[in-house]
Order: sequence, then structure tokens, then C-alpha cells
Amino acid sequence: MSAVVEMSVMEQVIHHLPALIIVLPLMIAPLCVIFRNRIVAWSLTAVTSGICAVIAACLLILVKNGAPIHYALGGWSSPSGIEYYIDISNALILLLVSSISTVVSVYSLHSVDQEIPREKHYLFYTAWLLCLTGALGIAITCDAFNVFVFLEISSLSTYLLIALGNERPHSFMASFRYLIMGSVGASFILLGIGFLYAATGTLNMQDLSERIPLVAESRTVIVAFAFITVGLLIKIAMFPVHNWLPNAYQYAPSAVSSFLAGTATKVSIYVLMRFMFDVFGTNYSFSQMLLSNVLMPLAVIGFILMSVVAIFQTDLRRLLAYSSIAQIGYIIAGVSMATQAGLSAAMIHIVNHGLIKSALFMATGCMLYRLGSVHIQSLRQLISSMPITVSAFAFGGISLIGLPLTAGFISKWNLITAALEKDWWWLAALILVSSILAVVYIGKVIQMTCFSPITTENNQSSGQVISEAPTLMWVSTWILLLASLYLGINSEDFVALTQQGANQVLGGFK
Repeated sequence: MSAVVEMSVMEQVIHHLPALIIVLPLMIAPLCVIFRNRIVAWSLTAVTSGICAVIAACLLILVKNGAPIHYALGGWSSPSGIEYYIDISNALILLLVSSISTVVSVYSLHSVDQEIPREKHYLFYTAWLLCLTGALGIAITCDAFNVFVFLEISSLSTYLLIALGNERPHSFMASFRYLIMGSVGASFILLGIGFLYAATGTLNMQDLSERIPLVAESRTVIVAFAFITVGLLIKIAMFPVHNWLPNAYQYAPSAVSSFLAGTATKVSIYVLMRFMFDVFGTNYSFSQMLLSNVLMPLAVIGFILMSVVAIFQTDLRRLLAYSSIAQIGYIIAGVSMATQAGLSAAMIHIVNHGLIKSALFMATGCMLYRLGSVHIQSLRQLISSMPITVSAFAFGGISLIGLPLTAGFISKWNLITAALEKDWWWLAALILVSSILAVVYIGKVIQMTCFSPITTENNQSSGQVISEAPTLMWVSTWILLLASLYLGINSEDFVALTQQGANQVLGGFK
């Protein structure tokens, strides 16, 4: 009898996992305010993120071995109620976001202690959990208005996280610029959703996908399509509406830059994919509205031009920020192909770049922790005093370039293969050109940290003793790098999983 009861309880827990992954961080966040203790707030954040990662892994296993999950929130069935929808594509996003949050929150203990006054730590971790809630909610909801709600929860908490940076007034201005651009993007998205509701009378995304073809030629739907596309491109930081991102990544606390670099834009890209392929439909978005004719040129210009801009940066965080904009161009190029191979390549790069870029920002944070600056000239011969950190950055940089046996190589290989399938040899050639540019800006940093002689201006020659960052910081960095290495060496299952996810996205809601 007890075994039957235990099985029933377990089945109930599994059934409610889609709600639990959202409710848990949302309910734990106020506890950080109640306790107002930095260690308690940090512990709650790390443990909650870890539990969310376990739930995301369970959801990925469930949808991999079965059909997509439809969860009616509060028992109210769609389309009148709010529905959560999980398939392989967004289960990967859930796992990516929660895993990076777990690792970076562990990393944050020492960096936050140095960069943010202790009396504000509880506010920092409260905002972190709300940001995590918003990011997970964006990926899991099947309600168009809830996408906007979760987007604003994530954005509002992100503005606070960036403003808490210690490089004032730059942190305040970076947060304010992000607030302005984020609000413009959110307004476009909200107006687009409003127009969709006016045209169809529903907000459920699956229901929208069935009703939009009946009114697809109306001006209301066309305007909705344009507004949602522009709004999401702003949130994605797609060239040329990317201006908010460099300052946000440069002046935010190290842990925040590491978290956002691997998650924020990736979640918005997923939403773009879900709207374009499933809500509006592949044929409508890419054949009737000619979306590829807009996205592909912007993607190509973005990953070439932003790579060039990255070469001339003198601050390591800003260099990585422009590199992130270039990498977004790769992902959007895959999406623009509107094929299974292109979508699969985009998903691969979403995960791989998320892991690599978070690790690179974490390594940069380790340098900042000891040096107080990551101006590239201050990093001369840093390998002699911080070999573990410099090795981590070098390995992450090599993976970003895309050398064989790295996750970056798998991403670019699949993207080039997808381009050649469409006979777009020019795109494959431009991807290779951009990779060469990545060699230049990553090589510049490696050359400075490993081979440039120490000068009198360098911190290490002025009597300051430099040592490795605290163990938690560099261990966390290497955890993400080793995860990316695993995906680079044992990529078959991962690639097959993304191909299955791409087929689900192209096939619409099931």
C-alpha cells in the first residue's frame, strides 16, 4: 500500500515539474529579503538554481523519450487557461539557463563580496532569482502575453543587477541605456501581441498558430509580425540594435556579465524561433513575409563587423561583449535558413556559445578580482601568476574560434554544412572569415597574457603580489569549460538531440 502511495506522490511531483521550475525560484526570492544575510541569500540562490537544473534535466529526459508536455496551469485548460509547453528545443534552453545560473551563482560568492557592498547582497541575490524566474518562464510558457510578463520580470531584475556594479556612474548609465532600449523592445512586443489578440481573439500560442492562417493577409497580423520581430531583435541585441549590450556587459558585476552572456540573448532567440516557426508559421514568416531577406544580411554584417570592432577593444569585457554580438549573428544566420539543418546548427550554437562565453566572462572576472582592471595592457605575462585562469581563458578562446575537438568547432561545422546544403557557399566562406577575425582578437589577449614582456606600467612589476583567484571562482569556470569540451568531443548524441528539436520546431505545436 505504501509503495502505491509513494508511486502516486512521485507521479504527482513529475506531473507538476513544469510549474515547480518556475514557482521555486519565484517563492525563494522573497526569502533572501526576509533573512537579509549574504551567506543565506547566496546559499538559497545556488541551491535553488541547482534544483531547477535537475528539474530541467528531468523534463529534457521526459520529452526526449516521449511526446511534448502540455501543462495546464491551475488545471485551467487552454486556450482559456495558461499553458506551459515543453519540447526538446525549450527543454535545452531550460537546462542551459538553470545550469549556468547554478555554476555562476557558486562562482559569485567571492566576486560579489568584492564588487558589491555587503548590505546590498540580499538585494543582489533576490534580483538574481527573479531574473532566473523570468528567463525560465519565457522559455516554458505557451501564452503570448505571459511571454511579455516573464520578459519584463527578467528585464527589470537585470536592470537592477547591472546598476549594482561598482564602476559608477558607468554602471548606472549602462543600466539606464538597457532600460530605455529594453522598454522600447518590450513595447514593440506588447503591441504586437495586442494586435494578434485583436485579430484572433486568443493569446494561447498553439491556438494562435491555428487561427493566424485565417487572417494572415490582414494588416493587423502584418503589423503584429513586424512589431514582434523588431522587439525581439532589440532584446536579442542583434546588429544594428545592439548598442545596449557592450556597456551592460562591461560595467555589470562580473557574475552578472557571466550569467547574462550565456542566457539572456539565448532565451530571446528561442522566443523569436517559436514565434516565427510555430505561431506565424514557417511559410508565412519566410516565404510570404520574406524574413530571411532581412535577418540574413543583418546576421552576416553583424558577425563580420562586430568581430572587427572586437579587435580594437582595449577592455577585455568589452571585447567579449562585441564578440557576443558577432556570435548572435551566427545563430540568427542558422535561423534564417529556415531548414532543419540550419535550426539544428542554431540550437547547437546557442548551447555551446552559452557555455563558452559564460566561462570566458568568469575567467575575466577572476582576473578582475586580482588585478582590479582587465585593460588588456594590464594583463602582460599574467600566466606566470594566474596560470589556471589564463589557461581557462585560452581554452575558452580557442573553443570560441572553433578549433577541432572543441564545442565551437561543432557549432561552426554544422552551420557551414547547413549553408552548403542550401548551396550558400558565400555564407560558409564568410563564417570562415569571421573565425579568422576571432583568431585575431582572442590571439591578442593570449599573446598579451602569455608572451608579452612585463613593463613598468604593469601591476605585477609595481610590487603587487598577484595570485590565483579564490578556488570557487576558477573551479566554477573550468566546470563550464569541461562541459563544453565534452560536447565538442562527444557531439553525436547532442547533435542528434538538436536535430530532433529542430524537427519539432518546424513541425509546430503537437
